[in-house]
Amino acid sequence: MSMKTLDGKRFAEMVAVGANHLSTNAKYVDALNVFPVPDGDTGTNMNLSMTSGAKEVRNNVQDHIGRVGLALSKGLLMGARGNSGVILSQLFRGFSKYVEQKSEINASEFAQAFEAGVQTAYKAVMKPVEGTILTVAKDAAKRAVEAAEKSDDIVKIMEAVVKEAKASLKRTPDLLPVLKEVGVVDSGGQGLVFVYEGFLANLKGEQLPDNLSDLPNMDELVSAEHHMSVQGHMNTEDIEFGYCTEFMVKFEPEKLSHNPFSEENFRQDLSEYGDSLLVIADENVVKVHIHSEQPGNVLSYGQKYGSLINMKIENMREQHTNIVGEQHRAEAPPKHKEKLEYGIVTVSMGSGIAELFRSIGAHAVIEGGQTMNPSTEDIVKAIKEIHAEKIIILPNNKNIIMAAEQAAEVSEEDVIVVPSKTVPQGLAALLAFNPTADLEANKDGMSEALAHVKTGQITYAVRDTNIDGIEIAKDDYMGIADGKIVLKDKDRAKAAIELLKNMLDEDSEILTILKGEDATDEDVEAVTDFVSQQFEDVEIEVHDGKQPLYAFIFSIE
Repeated sequence: MSMKTLDGKRFAEMVAVGANHLSTNAKYVDALNVFPVPDGDTGTNMNLSMTSGAKEVRNNVQDHIGRVGLALSKGLLMGARGNSGVILSQLFRGFSKYVEQKSEINASEFAQAFEAGVQTAYKAVMKPVEGTILTVAKDAAKRAVEAAEKSDDIVKIMEAVVKEAKASLKRTPDLLPVLKEVGVVDSGGQGLVFVYEGFLANLKGEQLPDNLSDLPNMDELVSAEHHMSVQGHMNTEDIEFGYCTEFMVKFEPEKLSHNPFSEENFRQDLSEYGDSLLVIADENVVKVHIHSEQPGNVLSYGQKYGSLINMKIENMREQHTNIVGEQHRAEAPPKHKEKLEYGIVTVSMGSGIAELFRSIGAHAVIEGGQTMNPSTEDIVKAIKEIHAEKIIILPNNKNIIMAAEQAAEVSEEDVIVVPSKTVPQGLAALLAFNPTADLEANKDGMSEALAHVKTGQITYAVRDTNIDGIEIAKDDYMGIADGKIVLKDKDRAKAAIELLKNMLDEDSEILTILKGEDATDEDVEAVTDFVSQQFEDVEIEVHDGKQPLYAFIFSIE
């Protein structure tokens, strides 16, 4: 079968099959992240993200591939969950942007669209890590471009993409040491391969298998020796600046003749002036959002390429006097109601923890955590419902940070993300919030508070495994200190006590215990008695967090 052009309706079919194939194999992708706590993980996040994109496409099927691509990009953007989901959304955002103005595309344009997606995704990640989904996408796109130089058949291009994506996936352990140590390939890359396989199957009119007979045995994967999920390498770091600066540059031919415009160079140059940078360009204008200490210099730089339009500069250090009372969530706040000066969005699992966050100042608490990462859309919705001028987001999970940052980018309000990775970090950051300080000062203070708290967790193993010489059997209780499994025990209370022995020291002053659904009053009594006897200077606070999966969450300050 040969295909010279691709229109919107056929591309919509490809998206549907690709999403379905990923959904069918999502548990396998999860298994590649063999950190043995009961997480949602990469497969779940990519599946939910791709499903959101496919749903939007299904509601906008038409001949024009550019409009179908726009629908895919919108759906993926709003449904993106976790690092892997956000990166997937950026891959197809770039793809869709390339085909936006086209009613149909040929083989060369098809290949170039993949390449455009890779460029967009790499720009979205502050510190790209090779050996991940990014590498698989990059290698596959490069091969697509090479194939298009020899063939005008779209099916042949897609065959080259799938073949190289699989080959690149097999090479990921050679690029990322943790994968070689674990003995698996990158989970995000595997998820992308499933999407591409779905695309190819639709183009060739073939049925995809419902089983995983051609893949490594899942039992072998989950028994592999390991340390952590590779996606844990995908964290970002922020540098703070004081003025929220937004503007557009309308290109002027005369200025471009002296200063040819390159989006990549433009973005790189502006990155020297601040952070929270977003640059979106087409042939007529470039739109910029940046937090900068010297907005005048930023505007002067932009004027090198054209005239400035739609400018907005806000001093994020303006003082705020008070916070209006907690708002009830609603689809749209009444127009007559004044905006809060500050609004705080946080994420938690467990009704008790949610209530604790509200009691110390959170305005919106999104249900989520390890087993279910909230989407970009969930976070954007919470931001709107608070109805505040300035928003602070506390993700409380490393795999939610990128979705939170993406929500910040698409929101009209001034939004910052304090990159809390655990509930204790989120609580510490919220306690450091100062309603009379400006947004920038709060970001500094709340981020600094993250470093002064240690997080301990007691959960159970969902499979047999071996970590750092610790033999862990299914249903063993594990002690996790700041993300690292350090011990196991058959007894829940004993595991908790041993973990605290590891974490408490002479500098510890306050221990906050969040009791989970599975913990008993006897367990709590055993733990508090131990601390009172062995660390008599440590102040103990106990809260009924009611969190699932984690019998105890410890915060040590």
